[in-house]
Amino acid sequence: MTTPPDDGAVRLTRYSHGAGCGCKIAPKALDEILTAAGASADFPGLLVGHGTRDDAAAFDLGDGTALLSTTDFFMPIVDDPMDFGRIAAANAISDIYAMGGRPLVAIAILGWPLDKLPGAVAGRVLAGAREICAVAGIPLAGGHSIDSPEPIFGLAVSGRVAIEHLKTNAGATPGASLYLTKPLGVGILTTAEKKGVLAPEHVGLARDSMVRLNDLGAALGASTTVQALTDVTGFGLLGHLIEMCRAAQVTAEIVFDRVPTFDRDALLDYVARGAIPGGTERNFASYGELVGPVDPARRAILCDPQTSGGLMVAVGAGREAEFEALARSHGHTLSPFGRLTTARDLLVVVD
Repeated sequence: MTTPPDDGAVRLTRYSHGAGCGCKIAPKALDEILTAAGASADFPGLLVGHGTRDDAAAFDLGDGTALLSTTDFFMPIVDDPMDFGRIAAANAISDIYAMGGRPLVAIAILGWPLDKLPGAVAGRVLAGAREICAVAGIPLAGGHSIDSPEPIFGLAVSGRVAIEHLKTNAGATPGASLYLTKPLGVGILTTAEKKGVLAPEHVGLARDSMVRLNDLGAALGASTTVQALTDVTGFGLLGHLIEMCRAAQVTAEIVFDRVPTFDRDALLDYVARGAIPGGTERNFASYGELVGPVDPARRAILCDPQTSGGLMVAVGAGREAEFEALARSHGHTLSPFGRLTTARDLLVVVD
């Protein structure tokens, strides 16, 4: 067994080639995989499958509600095992909130390099996940594990939503305003930390954002102000916005300076110093032809792979004040960063 560092601390990121949702297969490669797989079978009860790239599947239970089902897992984005478990759990549960639902139960997915890391360290990962599940009010009820070359962890989560409250990518219409509930920059900050250039005042910012639940989504599902909902993860803001625009057949016009980010000047400085996750360029290579001109530094922020990122919300025209009041009642002060228009050749235009 490989011994931990001399100081006794386990640094999980040393044992994996990727990090968090930056491990996701690039959008273009995923399209190729899904095309080769063919269309899913036609099941009358299946309300949402993979066709619109939504966050979870939805299946009609026949009583006015739908079962929501999702899975999400990745390699470590942080070194601390408890934090890895917390982040992975919050990230997976987010898929249920992003459909407007409430989670019910989770089971774990664990791959562990037993020749390199003790099983007790994996136990700490599970303990972190169980902590976040408890905050969400659900049990971590079991799971499956394998011996793998790299540490991998995540959850499969089931939830429920009233069908009339189900939110998908496809519901947005021209005139809707766009909101984001967490700041961008997680990938840049964590990469800066790995490179040893993260400023002391930025330590812990990304972690604290990633462990925070997107439980606002359950309230947004019941709100008539919300037309469409998704969470922003490994494809970056632009990638997930393009998925929404494709599904709804609209174009998005966004204002870069209004997009919520961590300290914008600091992020641009980190980008200039090379703190750019590998997934950033893979993201833009997959969908860049659908995006209007944007300078490389800003593009690095807009394509930055987010792990356990925020909810992106399309709010009906004229309903912004009502939506913002709802968000404030749940502890979020939000303002729009863009709007949707009728479809054009470009799916996203950046001002």
